[in-house]
Amino acid sequence: MASKGSGSGTRNFAVNRQAQHYYHLLEKFEAGIELTGTEVKSIRAGKASLKDSYAAVRRNEAWLVDCHISTYLAGSYLNHEPLRERRLLLHREELDKLAAKTQEKGLTLIPLRLYSKGNRVKVELALAKGKKLYDHREAARRRAIDRETEQAIRAHRRHQT
Repeated sequence: MASKGSGSGTRNFAVNRQAQHYYHLLEKFEAGIELTGTEVKSIRAGKASLKDSYAAVRRNEAWLVDCHISTYLAGSYLNHEPLRERRLLLHREELDKLAAKTQEKGLTLIPLRLYSKGNRVKVELALAKGKKLYDHREAARRRAIDRETEQAIRAHRRHQT
């Protein structure tokens, strides 16, 4: 019988739902994140937010910026700063590639989700390009057309039986 924490499945702790709305996601990466003990406990309690956060590559290191992890309630004087920058752990080739890509005009690194993998907390990053206003309109128009098509198909199937 497997123990409670030994499942191989992943569990999302925080998801950036606005990312697909505001950005074209070009490529995804998995990164480890350097955390303190109270940060891990707070994340596992679901007290993390990726809203308005991004990743930056500085001096051959990747950093997660503006990710809010609330202080741990039972944390005492060892508690962490909620908005501190946290180092991301990536392979050198990935860091070099991301550094080169983010120097291009309009490309940025957006965290999509915080999740567990085994006993570790990981971050899914996406290389992204910001959407223009007409892209939002086009996506809304496409969703409306798809919704109307699905409704028409369902109505047609209902009348056939």
